[in-house]
Amino acid sequence: MGVGVEQRHLIARRAAKEIEPGMLVNLGIGIPTLVADYIPQEWDVMFHAENGILGTGPSPEKGKEDENLCNAGGFPITLVPGASYFDSTVAFGMIRRGYLDITILGALEVSEKGDLANWIVPGKRVPGMGGAIELAQKAKKVIVLMNHTNKAGEPKILRKCTLPLTAPECVDMIITERAVIEVVNGELHLREVLYPYTVEQVVESTEAPLKISEGSHVPVFK
Repeated sequence: MGVGVEQRHLIARRAAKEIEPGMLVNLGIGIPTLVADYIPQEWDVMFHAENGILGTGPSPEKGKEDENLCNAGGFPITLVPGASYFDSTVAFGMIRRGYLDITILGALEVSEKGDLANWIVPGKRVPGMGGAIELAQKAKKVIVLMNHTNKAGEPKILRKCTLPLTAPECVDMIITERAVIEVVNGELHLREVLYPYTVEQVVESTEAPLKISEGSHVPVFK
């Protein structure tokens, strides 16, 4: 079962804290698109879309969508002052040259080493992985936003991914409705829990082992 609207926005609001003024950021589809709603306009953060836009803004108000203006996932967007359009060749060139400070992606599974699986469940029809391979390999920081467990209540943070990989050892941080986990040298470090969950609940719902600094208090993000 997916997380509710309130928890989706909690995850997006926490992810926005990783962005600094002036950064160049790519947002994947789903929860990542909500992150733009929590960035102050005066920060001059420029959001990049693989379909050829630099400078996407917050989600448009319902009824005020422009049918000709969408992100790489086909969802309606707005633009900020200074935004520009270009073709996909330039958009992917920016990714492959390593110009993006952060990419924030969705995921199906993440391993304890930071392997990412986010594009296919074998046997199910999907449109393709889009720019996920390039983004995961070339962005300076890769943040994954996802549900902590799948529809069956099973962990999605595993010792080893069971689904086909998008890219190996690429994830720097995982943010779910339960926790903020950082990948450091092939280990998962629990940095924060998200309200109302506890450290014990996070550990129980995570297959991969989590490192917790002995004697330290794990902060709660609300």
